[in-house]
Amino acid sequence: MDLPARTPLPASARLAWWGTSWLRGHAVVDLVLDALIGDDATHVVAGLADVGLGGDGGAESLVAGLARLRVAGATGFGAAFPAEGDPVGLGGPVGFNDAALDVGEAVVVLDAGIGLVPRRVGAVVTWMAYRAERRQLPDVGEADRALRAALTQTADALAALDVARWRPEVADRMLNLRHRAPLTGPAGVPPRCVELAARGLQAVEIVELALEDDGGAVSAWEIEQRRTALRPLERAGRRALVAATSPEVWPPPEPDTLDS
Repeated sequence: MDLPARTPLPASARLAWWGTSWLRGHAVVDLVLDALIGDDATHVVAGLADVGLGGDGGAESLVAGLARLRVAGATGFGAAFPAEGDPVGLGGPVGFNDAALDVGEAVVVLDAGIGLVPRRVGAVVTWMAYRAERRQLPDVGEADRALRAALTQTADALAALDVARWRPEVADRMLNLRHRAPLTGPAGVPPRCVELAARGLQAVEIVELALEDDGGAVSAWEIEQRRTALRPLERAGRRALVAATSPEVWPPPEPDTLDS
């Protein structure tokens, strides 16, 4: 079996995709570990005792942690990419939400009432366990439409602000949206969600590139105008990623045409 290709996906998105694929019998654990750990030294899980799953509360291997979650009734993993004022993908309680907001991402373990927040120290990632509650999510179609609308709105706004002058590379990216890094998901992830995740990542990257510095802005007003123009795209990109990496809202699998 081929190993999963390295992807630019955040850690929570990788756990959501590959962990769900493993729980549903589409991927063996070695492939999950390779996809999730990537170039890091290791990933561990900590705090499971604090949420009632036994153990001594210390860190344990990713394999042991995933196995404990499966025994606890986990049926999938869904990612969250919240920001201040937009806690998309989170349902509470406050402790979990605050931890997720602090790092900008988290995973909800479906049907287990548990959330995991990745904390990085050097090349080691520790997934801290918290109690988590049911969440409300944008569906895939809604997120797709919102992202397309935000791309059009942002392109128009940046053109009016002469983006080609202060950030020519951003203008180039906006003009070449079809040229993006390929993204491959594991078995069981709908192709539509893989494509949506790729476009969501692209949107977030465009915003990050545009906000690397003030690009020769001459006033606070001009800086704020640029940030205002980019906020809808950043929000839509995060929401697209959440929908694409949340099994609760995935479309049903298409019938196998080979069986018809």
